[in-house]
Amino acid sequence: MAQTKPSKQTKPQTGTGMQHPEEYRSDLNPNANAGQNIGVAGTHPEKGARTAYEIKELHRQLNEMSDADLKQIPVMPMGSRLEQNATYLDLNDPQRRKFTASGNMMAEAGHYYVPKTEVPYQLWNRLLGIENPARIGTGNAKDHVKQS
Repeated sequence: MAQTKPSKQTKPQTGTGMQHPEEYRSDLNPNANAGQNIGVAGTHPEKGARTAYEIKELHRQLNEMSDADLKQIPVMPMGSRLEQNATYLDLNDPQRRKFTASGNMMAEAGHYYVPKTEVPYQLWNRLLGIENPARIGTGNAKDHVKQS
């Protein structure tokens, strides 16, 4: 079996851009560590984000939900980076599919990304279109099963 040399860096992602001369690093790697989940946790724009209640278009689109529910649905600010491997939902997606973000994804204009970690699970299930009463907090599962 071939023997490989150990890496000089313990975390290669922390040294991104180090292969370039210092005077060119900012030009060649302007966002060298962007999207990488390393080091101390950074800012979380979803913590102070506007909610679906505050966005007129979403208030109309989600008219079946109460104002109290809409106030519990934060929407990522435009230009903010989505957290790598976190689950999101785009309220502008007609099929309301959840997705897992990659490290290079950002909240773009025309999209209303909702982070799963910030929404109560029953409300999250309602956003996905789940109708089982036990999963959306409107009853118990026995009410949903059809009687034969």
